[in-house]
Amino acid sequence: MLNGLDIEGNSPLHRMPVRGKLIVLFAAAILLFLLSDLRLLVPALGLSVALYLSTGIGVAEAARRTRFVLFTVLLVAAANTVFQSPHEGAVVFCRLSTLVLLAAAVTATTGISAFMDEITRLITPLERFGFVRAADVSLAVGLVIRFVPEIFARYGEISAAHKARGLPVRPLTTLVPLIILTLKDADTIAMAIDARGFRRQ
Repeated sequence: MLNGLDIEGNSPLHRMPVRGKLIVLFAAAILLFLLSDLRLLVPALGLSVALYLSTGIGVAEAARRTRFVLFTVLLVAAANTVFQSPHEGAVVFCRLSTLVLLAAAVTATTGISAFMDEITRLITPLERFGFVRAADVSLAVGLVIRFVPEIFARYGEISAAHKARGLPVRPLTTLVPLIILTLKDADTIAMAIDARGFRRQ
């Protein structure tokens, strides 16, 4: 298994408390969806790029981690351009790209265990009312974050296997085996969780 998405460093974002990062990210998401002025959204996008790179991740690695999500954002923005207006498409692209990069910066500077501990503490008050189980929610978030690099690695292995056999690497031919392998991993993790009794605590 690969390590998580976090990287070692001493940037201001690394030193910032986990709760502060989550609060700022939540506030930024609300603010971004309230804004529709490109004179504000474009600088916000530039700021998010600078913040992400300030973690010391490197341009190539930063692009590798976010390219799939940003490609999806580009498709959504293109759809808004066609069905609404070019201005709306640009707004959607800047808004969602900024949010993706901010979230990527947070995950790059925060360990999975720190995420899970903080989410557990934040959700525990709701557990007293019977709305959620804090441990289950934090475990789910931790698994999602943990498996992102694993899925990237699976995709790389499948692409390498295609190239070794002289086959073209196409989305359809790589997506099906990627889904199958991911589901197998999910079943293995689920059995391990049940065997340790995490969901019966």
